[in-house]
Amino acid sequence: MRLGLALEELHRSENHLARQLLAVAERHKADHEIFHVGHDLATWSQDHVRRLAAFGDRYGVHLDPEPAGEPRLLARLSEAVSDRLGRRPAPALLLLRDLRSLFVHASGVHADWEMVAQVAQGIRDTDLLALAQRCHPQTLRQAKWANSRIKESATQILVS
Repeated sequence: MRLGLALEELHRSENHLARQLLAVAERHKADHEIFHVGHDLATWSQDHVRRLAAFGDRYGVHLDPEPAGEPRLLARLSEAVSDRLGRRPAPALLLLRDLRSLFVHASGVHADWEMVAQVAQGIRDTDLLALAQRCHPQTLRQAKWANSRIKESATQILVS
């Protein structure tokens, strides 16, 4: 069933979103809101990964129930190399780039949840529909948070 492929993609995307949120939180830890909210929002995606894994076997795919780990070591190594080579962008511009990337990715995950919810409704899988109804609003909030931070910061960062 092709729904298994959609679940696999959603699982991968949620994992990536969690890692991305954690990396942004760590990279901008001087901004307390980014640090704390980023970590909180990442736990939602990690929870979604665990919950999606329970549906994999039902639709012919194996989904690892453990979310991918935090990218701290790789992120620190990359930053250290960039610092030494003098290629590290201004922190404010980096924040905008990171927020934009989060918004775009969370919007894609939102679309994936929409598709899964539609299929679950069509095939009358009430458990999968309930999962989508639980997780989808959280993904929307992740995207809206990134978007609101862009709106809040863009003018000051890009004009100064």
